Amino acid sequence: MKTTYSRYIGLAAVAFASLGVISCDDYLDITPPSEIAPELYFNSADQLAAYTINYYCNYSNWDTGQGGQFPSHADYTSFIHDDMGTDNEASSSCGNQFYEGADYKVGDKGGDWYFNRINDINFFIRRVRPKIEAEEISGNPVAAKHYFGEAYMLRAMEYFHRLRRVGDFPIITTDLPDDRATLVEASKRQPRNKVARFILADLDSALTLLSDGSATGGRARITRDAALLFKARVALYEATWEKYFAGTPFVPDAAAGWPGKEKSYNDGFVYDNEAEVRFFLDQALAASKEVADAHPLLTQNSKNAIGADASVGANPYYDMFATTDPSIYDEVLMYRVYNREKGVAHSLNQYMRQGQARGYTQEFANAFLMENGLPIYAAGSLYAGDDWVADTKQNRDWRWQLFMKAPGEYVYTDADDRMGGGKNYDVPVVWSGSVKFCTSTGYKKGKYMTKLTKYTSTGTDETASIVFRAAEAYLIYLEAAWERYGDNLDSDAWKYWQALRQRAGVDTDINKTINATDLDKEEFYTHDLALYSAGRRIESKVLYNIRRERRCELMSEGFRLDDLYRWRALDQIIGGGYYVHGAKIFGPMLSGFAKNRLKYDQADPSNNNVSSPSDTEAGFNGDANYLSMFRVTPDNKFYKDGMSWHMAHYLSPIAVGHFLDSSADGTDISSSPIYQNPYWSTTSNTPAQQ
Repeated sequence: MKTTYSRYIGLAAVAFASLGVISCDDYLDITPPSEIAPELYFNSADQLAAYTINYYCNYSNWDTGQGGQFPSHADYTSFIHDDMGTDNEASSSCGNQFYEGADYKVGDKGGDWYFNRINDINFFIRRVRPKIEAEEISGNPVAAKHYFGEAYMLRAMEYFHRLRRVGDFPIITTDLPDDRATLVEASKRQPRNKVARFILADLDSALTLLSDGSATGGRARITRDAALLFKARVALYEATWEKYFAGTPFVPDAAAGWPGKEKSYNDGFVYDNEAEVRFFLDQALAASKEVADAHPLLTQNSKNAIGADASVGANPYYDMFATTDPSIYDEVLMYRVYNREKGVAHSLNQYMRQGQARGYTQEFANAFLMENGLPIYAAGSLYAGDDWVADTKQNRDWRWQLFMKAPGEYVYTDADDRMGGGKNYDVPVVWSGSVKFCTSTGYKKGKYMTKLTKYTSTGTDETASIVFRAAEAYLIYLEAAWERYGDNLDSDAWKYWQALRQRAGVDTDINKTINATDLDKEEFYTHDLALYSAGRRIESKVLYNIRRERRCELMSEGFRLDDLYRWRALDQIIGGGYYVHGAKIFGPMLSGFAKNRLKYDQADPSNNNVSSPSDTEAGFNGDANYLSMFRVTPDNKFYKDGMSWHMAHYLSPIAVGHFLDSSADGTDISSSPIYQNPYWSTTSNTPAQQ
């Protein structure tokens, strides 16, 4: 029987393209890796560059989840992997992993258990390494080493994707022949901490080879700083995962029911949770500090309120996300550029302008601090309330002021377009359809929103995507320092935190915020899922504010779901009952809507376009004046239970076909070297066991 591992020997498209603009269509297919003669190829720096850049091209497999690394802009849903389906952003539904029913099941085939790209990269590394070591590559030697180093970074990224999705995974460092016995042997899963250590080792290899990019395409390609930041990201992810999942089958602890203990090839494996957590935290601290110290100046926030008047104006912090060329911003460590004349463009701003059935939640809105550093509920905060969407911006953290678009704001420099759907542009468009600037929640998303109308048509958008930026390093150090040492943060942590606050236009007296924080009130006003880890509410107000800082700084950049996973912040919604909400449209704002524009309590519920003002059951703390995102119509499968959770959903199930393909006779799953993830079965089409 031929196994699915024959995909190891797949075609590799190799590119000869300019270093600036990257396009799948520009690449020329050549001989499959299994047939390439290394003596005829991989002889020049240009040839190495052409091979590795191909693996920037189509990360469609990553586009199916949150937090992908090289956004493709192939369509709106894959752009930046926003925070949809979390407590940050909402529409009328969210992912099946949050559904109380049985829609998330073990598959027959597919999923994240695949090796073709890893195999292609291994092929490259094995054949190029001896040529690099012997200095046999022609061209610029710095460039040759750099492009070779990219392969280690790319393999690390492939493995990090699998670590996040399936946990334990085979560690394979060579391209494999299409031989059944060899491929079955290679299917043995390695404990997740060993996989994470392997990723860091690959990144260390990359760091010895990569340059600053000045001779290799600049920051439109991988650079040493990008690899260093990625190392910090991986290390923090694994440290916090292993800490908060300690004592569960989700870490390789045999005493806690780790499924890998049932395989003889794991006999003798010893796991020390506390030691592993310390190791990964120390790695995160060192890598993030190096990046942060190399980029001590974050992009300036000029405090020009973009869109406050018809001139629209400029603000470097806003423009960093809305430009076609982020190279002028030192904070941006890697980005992707587009050129529609070469057929390389996307449609993000078309969706942001029209037809975007999503928006920021009320829960998220309430999390942002005031400019004076106080939470909205604190005495003297100067909070203007939320009767009108625009009111929530007054005296607030500038990240909310800049990146949430309110009714009445001007949008473009070349058109007299304003947000809103009321006669005086004073209320949001909270219904979908062919209406400009609609938003499911009333709080319109504005990060990455262009200021030029020429980028708002299908396939014309050249707005660059930021892949890595230095602010993340500040946040990583800050969180890792708390996880390592508790409330007694070191001077570097305070320095980085103050830099983030200063750029956000928030009082840099962080202790003022901490002292004013009331976790009971945070739970009431923000319903912040990150108030919890492992089913228990966190006790440290310092940690909560660190998590708040990360939530606000990285809004709409696709980190939120991964953060909730690694913090084990979803246990408390097991059984359902978590609803997300939008703006207070049934308060004073109601007067701004045209008559009969808001449809609720219709005889045919499918005609509703907003929730009912009498639906206190799922109201925001019982207040039905706020939109309730899942309660527009009973036809919504989230209507009854809201968001729910199952422990199994922290990791994806491995499809049954992979067990069968690697079994002794193609039918006996128990003979496969693969083991299933916790609380999933090896029977096709079955839901989580718990």
